[in-house]
Amino acid sequence: MRREPRPAEALTAWQHPFLNVFRHFRVDEWKRSAKQGDVAVVTDKTLKGAVYRIRGSVSAANYIQLPKSSTQSLGLTGRYLYVLFRPLPSKHFVIHLDVSSKDNQVIRVSFSNLFKEFKSTATWLQFPLVLEARTPQRDLVGLAPSGARWTCLQLDLQDVLLVYLNRCYGHLKSIRLCASLLVRNLYTSDLCFEPAISGAQWAKLPVTPMPREMAFPVPKGESWHDRYIHVRFPSESLKVPSKPIEKSCSPPEAVLLGPGPQPLPCPVASSKPVRFSVSPVVQTPSPTAQSGRAALAPRPFPEVSLSQERSDASNADGPGFHSLEPWAQLEASDIHTAAAGTHVLTHESAEVPVARTGSCEGFLPDPVLRLKGVIGFGGHGTRQALWTPDGAAVVYPCHAVIVVLLVDTGEQRFFLGHTDKVSALALDGSSSLLASAQARAPSVMRLWDFQTGRCLCLFRSPMHVVCSLSFSDSGALLCGVGKDHHGRTMVVAWGTGQVGLGGEVVVLAKAHTDFDVQAFRVTFFDETRMASCGQGSVRLWRLRGGVLRSCPVDLGEHHALQFTDLAFKQARDGCPEPSAAMLFVCSRSGHILEIDCQRMVVRHARRLLPTRTPGGPHPQKQTFSSGPGIAISSLSVSPAMCAVGSEDGFLRLWPLDFSSVLLEAEHEGPVSSVCVSPDGLRVLSATSSGHLGFLDTLSRVYHMLARSHTAPVLALAMEQRRGQLATVSQDRTVRIWDLATLQQLYDFTSSEDAPCAVTFHPTRPTFFCGFSSGAVRSFSLEAAEVLVEHTCHRGAVTGLTATPDGRLLFSSCSQGSLAQYSCADPQWHVLRVAADMVCPDAPASPSALAVSRDGRLLAFVGPSRCTVTVMGSASLDELLRVDIGTLDLASSRLDSAMAVCFGPAALGHLLVSTSSNRVVVLDAVSGRIIRESTVFQLPGVHPEPCPSLTLSEDARFLLIAAGRTIKVWDYATQASPGPQVYIGHSEPVQAVAFSPDQQQVLSAGDAVFLWDVLAPTESDQSFPGAPPACKTGPGAGPLEDAASRASELPRQQVPKPCQASPPRLGVCARPPEGGDGARDTRNSGAPRTTYLASCKAFTPARVSCSPHSAKGTCPPPASGGWLRLKAVVGYSGNGRANMVWRPDTGFFAYTCGRLVVVEDLHSGAQQHWSGHSAEISTLALSHSAQVLASASGRSSTTAHCQIRVWDVSGGLCQHLIFPHSTTVLALAFSPDDRLLVTLGDHDGRTLALWGTATYDLVSSTRLPEPVHGVAFNPWDAGELTCVGQGTVTFWLLQQRGADISLQVRREPVPEAVGAGELTSLCYGAPPLLYCGTSSGQVCVWDTRAGRCFLSWEADDGGIGLLLFSGSRLVSGSSTGRLRLWAVGAVSELRCKGSGARSSSVFMEHELVLDGAVVSASFDDSVDMGVVGTTAGTLWFVSWAEGTSTRLISGHRSKVNEVVFSPGESHCATCSEDGSVRVWALASMELVIQFQVLNQSCLCLAWSPPCCGRPEQQRLAAGYGDGSLRIFSVSRTAMELKMHPHPVALTTVAFSTDGQTVLSGDKDGLVAVSHPCTGTTFRVLSDHQGAPISTICVTCKECEDLGVEGTDLWLAASGDQRVSVWASDWLRNHCELVDWLSFPMPATTETQGHLPPSLAAFCPWDGALLMYVGPGVYKEVIIYNLCQKQVVEKIPLPFFAMSLSLSPGTHLLAVGFAECMLRLVDCAMGTAQDFAGHDNAVHLCRFTPSARLLFTAARNEILVWEVPGL
Repeated sequence: MRREPRPAEALTAWQHPFLNVFRHFRVDEWKRSAKQGDVAVVTDKTLKGAVYRIRGSVSAANYIQLPKSSTQSLGLTGRYLYVLFRPLPSKHFVIHLDVSSKDNQVIRVSFSNLFKEFKSTATWLQFPLVLEARTPQRDLVGLAPSGARWTCLQLDLQDVLLVYLNRCYGHLKSIRLCASLLVRNLYTSDLCFEPAISGAQWAKLPVTPMPREMAFPVPKGESWHDRYIHVRFPSESLKVPSKPIEKSCSPPEAVLLGPGPQPLPCPVASSKPVRFSVSPVVQTPSPTAQSGRAALAPRPFPEVSLSQERSDASNADGPGFHSLEPWAQLEASDIHTAAAGTHVLTHESAEVPVARTGSCEGFLPDPVLRLKGVIGFGGHGTRQALWTPDGAAVVYPCHAVIVVLLVDTGEQRFFLGHTDKVSALALDGSSSLLASAQARAPSVMRLWDFQTGRCLCLFRSPMHVVCSLSFSDSGALLCGVGKDHHGRTMVVAWGTGQVGLGGEVVVLAKAHTDFDVQAFRVTFFDETRMASCGQGSVRLWRLRGGVLRSCPVDLGEHHALQFTDLAFKQARDGCPEPSAAMLFVCSRSGHILEIDCQRMVVRHARRLLPTRTPGGPHPQKQTFSSGPGIAISSLSVSPAMCAVGSEDGFLRLWPLDFSSVLLEAEHEGPVSSVCVSPDGLRVLSATSSGHLGFLDTLSRVYHMLARSHTAPVLALAMEQRRGQLATVSQDRTVRIWDLATLQQLYDFTSSEDAPCAVTFHPTRPTFFCGFSSGAVRSFSLEAAEVLVEHTCHRGAVTGLTATPDGRLLFSSCSQGSLAQYSCADPQWHVLRVAADMVCPDAPASPSALAVSRDGRLLAFVGPSRCTVTVMGSASLDELLRVDIGTLDLASSRLDSAMAVCFGPAALGHLLVSTSSNRVVVLDAVSGRIIRESTVFQLPGVHPEPCPSLTLSEDARFLLIAAGRTIKVWDYATQASPGPQVYIGHSEPVQAVAFSPDQQQVLSAGDAVFLWDVLAPTESDQSFPGAPPACKTGPGAGPLEDAASRASELPRQQVPKPCQASPPRLGVCARPPEGGDGARDTRNSGAPRTTYLASCKAFTPARVSCSPHSAKGTCPPPASGGWLRLKAVVGYSGNGRANMVWRPDTGFFAYTCGRLVVVEDLHSGAQQHWSGHSAEISTLALSHSAQVLASASGRSSTTAHCQIRVWDVSGGLCQHLIFPHSTTVLALAFSPDDRLLVTLGDHDGRTLALWGTATYDLVSSTRLPEPVHGVAFNPWDAGELTCVGQGTVTFWLLQQRGADISLQVRREPVPEAVGAGELTSLCYGAPPLLYCGTSSGQVCVWDTRAGRCFLSWEADDGGIGLLLFSGSRLVSGSSTGRLRLWAVGAVSELRCKGSGARSSSVFMEHELVLDGAVVSASFDDSVDMGVVGTTAGTLWFVSWAEGTSTRLISGHRSKVNEVVFSPGESHCATCSEDGSVRVWALASMELVIQFQVLNQSCLCLAWSPPCCGRPEQQRLAAGYGDGSLRIFSVSRTAMELKMHPHPVALTTVAFSTDGQTVLSGDKDGLVAVSHPCTGTTFRVLSDHQGAPISTICVTCKECEDLGVEGTDLWLAASGDQRVSVWASDWLRNHCELVDWLSFPMPATTETQGHLPPSLAAFCPWDGALLMYVGPGVYKEVIIYNLCQKQVVEKIPLPFFAMSLSLSPGTHLLAVGFAECMLRLVDCAMGTAQDFAGHDNAVHLCRFTPSARLLFTAARNEILVWEVPGL
């Protein structure tokens, strides 16, 4: 039966099976194609036919182009392009392809032997395609050899876009073949042809032979490969999915070089008959080469042992080999190392064996860095800064990066892609298009979609250098001014109206002018008119008929002025007429001319002179008198005023008649640019000293936006406690920055002595700086002054570093001396100075000196460039000297060391970078070479030195400064595929460093870049002595810590799902000690799509924690720590099937956030299985009840979900699987427990099968539609079924040996069932299958016949759960109804087919629960079971008794407070669900619940003991409507309701005698009320305007306060103010004791909200008060009420969200938004962190006895035991 083509297929059917491009477009007629230069038809002797010869000395001037015009498109959709060509001997050639993606993005793909390296931008890929007869000593890149042969270049255009740009291929738009080459023809096809296979061979091989029309002639008896070359690119080893992979941690601003699985792509071709060739480097065998040589390439970090020779690699012709670096086709390798005492001499030749294909996965996540912030402004100049049309943001360049800065929040976003400094910017009037040009000639320009940050178009300007750009208001016209290659001024107009619609930029007109142009603007009233000014010239331009013409303005006596800027005045009424606009022009002599654009004459001329009136500070308007005027560099005009920036450093605002100065602001340097915001209320100004800010005309306040070094940054250092960064620069300044806000804090300038190196003291607010004079000075950050200076060096300081404990400091200088200092006290002093230790004349480098992380060792390069010395840091005794000098074959020079770096102390590694771009890893004790890497180098190109390198604390990532790029290596994997390379710097990077928390990276060069590390760091990482090699095959893999794998992102290359022979993914054996015993099996899911499901699946709770959630914290320890998790209160009601119960064994488990809770239903004892990095979505228990599988969703730090397989008996995680890139919706074990099926959610739509013996992936299938449930047939382990949108899919498992294939049978849902989706399923008696729908129907299927024969309406809401046993069926719906059905007669109805009626099915019982049913487990007779609902409740259901009993009950919404009874027998909680719950503290069973409907309970307090009468224990609860309710605990009733506040209450507290209630609200009022009468007798408004966050009451024990009263209480408000009061309410006395105000930086937010201001009295010292809040630093402030001063500060890693002080010990508990809890021992000064929460820890409370600690994260409550109490 013939399938009819779909419409899209019919449109392209004429291109199948292949298309002869030259014939179709009739190239010989040159009507639909174009030729330029020397293009002729000649006869080729080899092919015995006519070919086209394209030759000429300039490739760009000699070419064939299809189609003829760039506005046309070929529209060729074939996946493969075949180019049949031969390069001309000793010539260059270029092939350009313009390819359009499905989203209409045009990408140019170029191949040439002109290119020296692979280059990639968003719209251009350049691949070096080199054909050369070469030896190992010759340069790869160059001319075609004399014996170049005819070549079949086969390009997979679909994979090229997917691998390197992650885009979907649309069609081939145009082709340009440039000199010098012969071309026979071009073909496109969707088939992959094999050019060397004949018809006879085709019959035996599963390949498609080349059609006769396309084939090269082969004489009889000769081999095709002996005469021709076949280039296939990308290689077959790079298998990619059919759609782009959405990478969740790859934002638009992350620019990554070396995309795809290959680190640096370079196409390689093979002239041998093999089909695995990787890329186009074509090599003619050298006469001296051996025939059996191996294709070899440098492997990153190969393991090297001492005194060992490595034999030749096996032959490259064998399958499974490819070169990781395609140009490195080298000879066999021998590596020799010899030891002589402690001096180790190493030598390595240039060749090492290649890695096998697929031997290691790509290094993940990809990308690992994302640009977060930039410190810098300008680069090429400081005149380019402009407002967005809405006035909310400022756009400016920072060297090669374009920054958009939101002025109110300080948030930055970036446009990345330029490779040199940006010289010009322009933004259209609707914020749609942004144009930019870079400085390096020939100038490259880009057009960006301003809203998305996507580059729409990249093109070369006709100008050599672009100096200025200007958009028309509509964005349809772009004008640019610059210089051509002769230095003449040139003006170009481009049409940009079609760019946003997928079109191209069109040059409308070009004009040369002999007049100087300093500024150029397109008028707002007519897009065809422009204006320019320059030296002695003001001209008006017009674009008409494709020609730019200009005419001068009659300047009269001002014709000799040097004009610098111009601006148009807009009329107040917005009149667009030309007569309504005036042109203002300024000059360096201080003149401002007002020009009538209509009459082209000067209407007014004014001159500004730097004179001051005796009584006024402002300059006044003057006439044209003699004397020097104010040199004006820029001006901007609004309808009401003119802003003028001048070289005297002033920004002045004038009325348009220039009668007097309205405002002025003085800057630290000459003002280079001014710009008035569109609303006229803000004036942006930039200075030549690198300052950018704006003047608010209403408040008359100047706001600094950015500061910058004016020269390259040489070094940087970070301070951990205050989050500060220090930088030194060639501009002779040392600057201190706040890393949180990127704002400058301090600036130290030295006019004579240039700073060279900098480092912070680890514990004190001090930093050290080394100078060019040899001086080393210490600076105080608190006093901002020099403390001590030492001048023991004679040359410039080259290195500076301190030990981690801050006891010792080391410095080195250019004369070779090394100095040691004692820093034990602030007056630090010199201990030793040793001469001729460090390599002399070495440049200053952040990595010149290195101290081991335990502070015991010191390493440096010296005493010569070829040696590295290791010393004891305390004694300076030489322990080791390593000679790393080897002969660099590329330059014939001796290799030398450049920088040193220690790894983590557990590894004992010392890393050395060399001048030949190698990184050598040494054993820091023995000097043995552990491994070695070549850090990417092009043959024939001298490598740039690496001045800085560093290794992360967990030894996972190696960071290297390499030229203008940053390279990140996977240090843990020896056979790493290469680094990830990041661009953005326009000058060489001088320093790289990880932040102290390892969550960010800083790079410094032209500017300072702050990068987020997207991979989670591991605090419990184990460091094996040597990282194991990566292997392939089942049961072998990289040995790495399971916790590290738990959060990794998917690899970029994913296996394609298949039915037979599924991909075998590597698994690793049991990890070394220190791991959790998990195994890692990964399989990337299919590409994501968007689907809106009509039924609820798994909805993760809203996580309010920051992107660094759960990083660097450990799961709650079972024992031995400061805390032990005792109990969890709550159940995750937003999961699905996330509870299991086995009545026969008593095993009962459910999920709460990230924890699996295993509870004994008899004793209530709990076990807590932790390890998931996100909320758990579902559970599955094996039929043997020995194995439990749990799946979590994706977190902010992971792109894969996680499945953990637990041993039920031991509670240990046995395996760790990463099956899907989206949330796992369902898990199920086969009846024989041999298989586990996992189902991805509606985005992933992936079904995966895993063998439970080793948990290898057996099969993975992409589903065509969303699926809501999956189940194995309990009667047949070879059958499983999925239900989803309109279909039931039956899967039959067929096993052939070790392989399992799936056969699919899909059956549509009958119309009688309804239009709803199938949402649940369960198997009944054979062969029945029950399915529930979203409309409340239950339908019954005959699985043998594949038909639905019965359905009935089971509920009003969607059926989310079905369970069958015996003859009974349980259904649970979204309405909360749980129903029991008798379905024993259904089997008999199967024979009636579609005539069956549902009257035989009847409902036995019904229960209504408190939420939608999401999980259930029943016994075999379905008499009793456990049911979970979305309300967070687990019910015990007994059908016999018709009852439902709460087993587990948590709050539905956020828990706002936890309080405790005086005797500590009970606790109470309140929540936003309006409930107040009282719990028995020993068992955590719910005792009492008070519920207020339609209100949120926001605060709670338990009354103190009142005269020993427990019957008077009361609870005071505050609600969102401003009411305060008093509940009696003993009588379980509400006693009183009062309204002391008009708005929501935020906190409440009882006085110490329980007779008074203090309450605070969100408006800042504190009310004092009687709980017995309900009267409010006092209201305090001191905090009005900011919400009250805390009220804390204690007995007044300190008599030194000098006030009367029985109670001492405090109130803290959101504006960082704390008031302390003494009161005696019986006497109506209240007196203010102290008032504290804490500073707050401009922006300190946690997920858009300020952290709370919290304060509490210290229980162990009544004179102390502790405070946390959004201050300048992340810290706990301890304030002494008697001394009236801050006595101590405790640093914190994040801003605190909750605070609690232990009454019994000196313990302090702090909760963070990063899902972490920290316990601080204030007496010992130590701290410990705890994880386990799934959300921000917004509440923590110690019990009065301090034996327990309660913490809350949203609606889950964790109860911790404090051991030892």
